[in-house]
Amino acid sequence: MAWSIDVLPDQTGRTAVVTGANSGLGYHTANALAAKGARVIMACRDTAKAEIAAAAIRANFPEAQVEVRPLDLADLASVSAFAESLAADLGALDLLVNNAGVMALPLTRTRDGFEMQVGTNHLGHFALTGRLLPLLEAAPAPRVVTVASLAHKAGSLDFEDLNWHKRRYDKWRAYGQAKLANLSFALELDRRLRAAGCRTVSIAAHPGFAATNLLMVGPRMENSTLGKIAMVAGGGLFAQSAVQGAIPILHAATAPDLAPGSYWGPNGAFELWGKAAAPAKSTGAARSEKKGAALWSLSETLTGVAYLSSAG
Repeated sequence: MAWSIDVLPDQTGRTAVVTGANSGLGYHTANALAAKGARVIMACRDTAKAEIAAAAIRANFPEAQVEVRPLDLADLASVSAFAESLAADLGALDLLVNNAGVMALPLTRTRDGFEMQVGTNHLGHFALTGRLLPLLEAAPAPRVVTVASLAHKAGSLDFEDLNWHKRRYDKWRAYGQAKLANLSFALELDRRLRAAGCRTVSIAAHPGFAATNLLMVGPRMENSTLGKIAMVAGGGLFAQSAVQGAIPILHAATAPDLAPGSYWGPNGAFELWGKAAAPAKSTGAARSEKKGAALWSLSETLTGVAYLSSAG
């Protein structure tokens, strides 16, 4: 049976922030949440494209409560301004979906000097989550959903050179590191939230191989295995749709009674595709408490955003 928005629990009364909601996984996540009654804040760098996406959601669901707010995760000042604007307007935030990302870019740096992939995918979301945590804690059952990737399995974290100042840059290794950082962060966030007695729950999800804008317009055929696989997926030879790719994210965001710190992906072969969500497999590096703590400490230093500073 094909998945549909109808299977999602009612979201009336919940307020959600979805980063990168103007296209791909973020758009379909925002669309489904709005369809089920949530107020959805589409946090996007390109607000013009986001307004078009918001209009499309309203066309699909005339009663949808969607709004666009500017957020550039590659600029910590933008992250701070976004959080301040929400704090001024909201009493609580029920859901944060850390979805936005970039993939396989040539060496580029954020406004704050970070390598663009780890800076956008991880450090921007690390800072955003910390700045929004007080709003999340004010909600009755808040969640943070961080979107990881199968590519985390090819990644490694270099704490001496996270931002590629010393190493010879490789865009696919940088992408793998950024996605490993996403999953390591999500699991470490769970540990620290539970240790602090917080009500916020951290859950991770990945879309398998989905035909999103990241795959369709970003990568080109490379010598690396990851690059070749991504190119084939992006070409649609075996990729599932972005709608299907959003299923594990929506499951992580809405399913009742999910275990804190759980990780979800497609239920099909090798977690590449599926018609439902299922528990996903993570690497030892992603689960390592030592590496999670080291990444957290480094992220606090780099971003200047400190929160939940002790997991014990």
